[in-house]
Amino acid sequence: MSRPPLVAELLDWFKTLIIAVVIVTLLHYFVFNLSTVKGQSMQPTLEEKEWLFVNKAVYLAGSPKRGDVVIAEDPEHELKSNEYLVKRVIGVPGDQIEIRSQRLYLNGEMLVEPYTGLTIEDEDFGPFTVEPGTYFIMGDNRHAGASRDSRSFGTVTEKSIKGRADFILWPVTKMKSI
Repeated sequence: MSRPPLVAELLDWFKTLIIAVVIVTLLHYFVFNLSTVKGQSMQPTLEEKEWLFVNKAVYLAGSPKRGDVVIAEDPEHELKSNEYLVKRVIGVPGDQIEIRSQRLYLNGEMLVEPYTGLTIEDEDFGPFTVEPGTYFIMGDNRHAGASRDSRSFGTVTEKSIKGRADFILWPVTKMKSI
């Protein structure tokens, strides 16, 4: 006994909808995410309210690299699982970080950072060696007190880094790769 055509078509649509929801959920959980920039800690690279395409799959087979703009769990908000930071990876495991005379030094050499356009207005820091399995992250805004980052809360674990911000998607006029 066959089903009436309308019921069969509705069942097909329902199956298709369920499969689409499962696929989108899996992609969102394992492959990509969208994130909105809050605050000014990444200026001039990122502005508040910009939407970022976050590549989650990139770190399934590799590790964060110096210069990557990453989304990381906020280590100072451990009780809230939805608090994230957008920061740039400055140091990888084994690197030595130091800030002196308003300049950033990586492994003893002054780091040229064309994405900031500023000297560092905060106090001297370090030298500090990045521990195994952790990363030293900083905001691009180097005005005094503008970025809460590894200088204040220490390094972040690789597990706490949720993905790499690859593109600005919104507003359309600022759409570009990072």
